[in-house]
Amino acid sequence: MTLKKLQKEIQEIKTRNKRVDLDKAWETSWTRRILILLLTYVVVVLFFKFAGLANPFVNAIVPSLGFFLSTLTISVAKKMWMKN
Repeated sequence: MTLKKLQKEIQEIKTRNKRVDLDKAWETSWTRRILILLLTYVVVVLFFKFAGLANPFVNAIVPSLGFFLSTLTISVAKKMWMKN
């Protein structure tokens, strides 16, 4: 293998590692969690509205918060699982 090829491979690995690190950061970011909360709320409101249920804007809060809380506990459960 030539020096040029090795340098190219190292650069490709560094680029890939940077992308993977950014993906990991996104998965645990508060931006992602808040976005999930808002999108879940909108979807549930729309569903409740089309289903003709009462107070869709208020009633959509509970499932949205439940889903949001589940995203918070997953990282805790993952850390516990990784220790054992």
